[in-house]
Parts: sequence; C-alpha cells; structure tokens
Amino acid sequence: MRFQSFVQMLTYYAQNGNGTALIYDVNGERHTLTYSALLERVQRCADELRATGKTSIGILCTADLECIVTIFAAAAAKMQVVMLDGGLNDAALTKLVQAADVDMLLGTNPATMAALTPYLTEGVEADAGRILFFTSGTTSMSKAVVLTEESLCASAYNGSAKLPLTPDDTLLCLLPLAHVFGFVCSLLWGLSCGAAVALSRGAHYMPFDLQYFDPTAVSVVPMLLGFLLKQKLLNDRLSLILVGAGDCPQSLLDAAAAMGKRVSFGYGLTETSSGVAISVSGDPHAMEICPDDTIEIAPDGEILIQAPTCIMQGYYKDQESTDAVLQDGWFHSGDLGYLDHDGRLHITGRKKEMLVLPNGTKIFLPDYEHELAKALDNAELAVILLKAKPVLVIQELPEKRKELMDKVAQAMKKLPRAHQIADVIFTDQPLPRTATGKIKRWEIQKTEEEKNGKAE
Repeated sequence: MRFQSFVQMLTYYAQNGNGTALIYDVNGERHTLTYSALLERVQRCADELRATGKTSIGILCTADLECIVTIFAAAAAKMQVVMLDGGLNDAALTKLVQAADVDMLLGTNPATMAALTPYLTEGVEADAGRILFFTSGTTSMSKAVVLTEESLCASAYNGSAKLPLTPDDTLLCLLPLAHVFGFVCSLLWGLSCGAAVALSRGAHYMPFDLQYFDPTAVSVVPMLLGFLLKQKLLNDRLSLILVGAGDCPQSLLDAAAAMGKRVSFGYGLTETSSGVAISVSGDPHAMEICPDDTIEIAPDGEILIQAPTCIMQGYYKDQESTDAVLQDGWFHSGDLGYLDHDGRLHITGRKKEMLVLPNGTKIFLPDYEHELAKALDNAELAVILLKAKPVLVIQELPEKRKELMDKVAQAMKKLPRAHQIADVIFTDQPLPRTATGKIKRWEIQKTEEEKNGKAE
C-alpha cells in the first residue's frame, strides 16, 4: 500500500485487520501493541506536542516504543523532526542541535540532555513538516538532509513493492533509527505491509534478539551480518535478510544463503529517503530499480537518480551543497555503477573514494585498501592524501611496526611509483567509524592534517 503519512499508515491497518504493530520487551516480558493502540498513543502524543508551542524537536533516537511514538507524533504535529544519533558524543550532538535549530529535546539519557539544553534555539516556522536525517559522513562532514513523511512512506512502498511482507511476518528492528536505512528498512518497511515489528532490546541483548523474537525478516548492515553469522545467531524461522548501507563481502552473502536464508541487497542514500534498488533473485548485487525511481549512468560512471516521490528537498540551510548534487531534476549520487542488459543496477564504487594525485592519476581506495589489508593480515587501515601523497593510517601495536613496514614495502613493489605509500602513520586507537560500520576517512584526514600543520 502507498501511504502519505505515518498516521494514515497506522489508520489503514487499524481498520483492516488490526494485527500486531510492535513487539517489545519490558523487564524480561514480551508485550505487543496493535495498530489501533499504537495509533491512539501517537495521536495523544501529537496533541501534547502541539500544546508545547515548540516547532523543532530533536529526538535522541532509540529503538523503543516511546521513541517511535514520539517520532510519529511529532511528524503528525507538523513539527520539524531532527533525528539524532544518541551514540554520538556531546560535542558532535551539540553541532547537530545548533545546525538544525532545535528548540525542544527528547531522550532517555539525562546527562546528554543536560549537556545539550544550553544550545537550544528559538526553533523554526510553524508547521514546518520536515524530517531531518544526517548523512553518515564517511567522506565529508555530516549534512542535514530534509525529508518528509511522504518521502519516507514512498521509500517504504518502493521496498515493499520489491520485497513484500505480510501481516504474518515479524520484522526485527536491529538498526539505529537515527539513520534512514534503519528507519525505513527496520521499521517502516514492516509497518507499511501490516507486519509486526519487533524492537531490539539494545546492544547488550542484540546477540540474543533473533532467538528471543524469532523474526521472519531482518535488515542488517554488512558488519552486523558478519557478526551474526560468525556467532551462529540466525534463528530457524528467519527467511529473509535485507543487507544495505555498504558493500557486503560475497563470502557473507554465500554463508547466509547456504543456511537457506534468502538474501537481498539494497542500495539507497539518505538523500533518496533510502531505497533506490533492491535485488530480488539470483545475484544479490544485481538490483532491480524501485518503482518510483529512474536511473541513468553518467559518462564517467556516476549513478544519477530521478525519484520525485522520494528525493530530498535539499540540505538544510545549505543551498550551495544542494545545487551541487541536484541538477535538472537528477540527483548526482557520487556512486559509480552500471546497468546490465536486464536493466539491473550494479554498484562499483564511490567517486569520492578516489585519491587524485598530482600527475592526474587516480587511486580507487576500496580496491587499494582491500589489497593492502590482505598484505597486512587484515589490519584496520585507511589511506588518505597528505602533501599530495598517499599515506597509510593503520591501527597496530608498536612492537609490530617493523614487521608491518616490511610488508608494506613488499606490497608497494607491485604498484606504480606514484601510487606507492609515501608514509605510514600508526595509531593505537580504533579508526573512527559511522554507525553503519564505514570508516570515517574525512575525520582521519582532518585529524592528520591538523597534526601535520602543528608539526610544521
């Protein structure tokens, strides 16, 4: 079904079957909430939010009942809803709160709430009706992407048109709701089909949630899929796994398929309200285009997307960045790919994941880093550009540095001189990652540039 709002979605299934909408745990006991009961809570909360007179609500997102009710209610009250990742530190959250003109906060962490309260603003215009998600920021600083209830519901419709669920299904919500893939594919996907959505009990219980809730479907990022497979945590009733938010090693897809699980791979971006293409059968990386989307491949291989129902309104208060990616109705994704003879989309990489060297040659970082990682015993690493030369940043203990340097030297012999690592920077700290497990190369770049500047 195609819906225009969250309340319309809940109302439809409250009036047509009124099955279980949410399954959640309270003190070790499972509880359920029907669509009509969830709708009632949302409408009551919406009235309470309207009475506050506030216009821009920052929600420290957690996958629990009250958070979901608040998100849906704030959208129904036409507030500006700002989705905040509670896992970020206070300094990072402060920047997001200020950037999004937040005048009201809701969350379950008193210390974080107290730290952010001094930075609340006067809010925005009444009835803004925007929902702001922040990009994951793997190659640049996070931007606030302006979406709406309608665009998010359209994205859920797109996904369900390719991978339909039924009221007999249970979708397990394991992913952060502050990120659009988690919000759409771990929550709205299920609700838009009238299925039940089971809410994870939190990071501590995540390894046990598949057995506890016994879902039929789950959405995961590649890192999480690897963990679940390694620990043998997939439940028997689970039949469908949707993987997204990053490239997934074929070995993981094969391992899940060998267990009799149907594995689909999804491609989408925050700017497109998540889903653009999903694999339905056969090769998980050969993805069918979603109903509301049109894709063209630019001469340089960049994926261009036209999706009137799902595309963002723009980056919040950043017209220059908006104009750089939205041109003549086409969103320039920054991703590289191609369409096969059946019109299915294949992703090959990121334009931004290239280092452009002074001689004009380019290093495609995913392949480059993959080969380095293999040569260095799968060490955690990233390659950045300092003083126009490739530099390797690697997490390792000091006593292994000579051994690693020897292995780097051996690996570099196979490469053109311009592509060889000019320097190695060791760190004893894990490399920074986004909530979906991607290395924040821009953050490493910025840190090392600042250090380099100070050293000079």
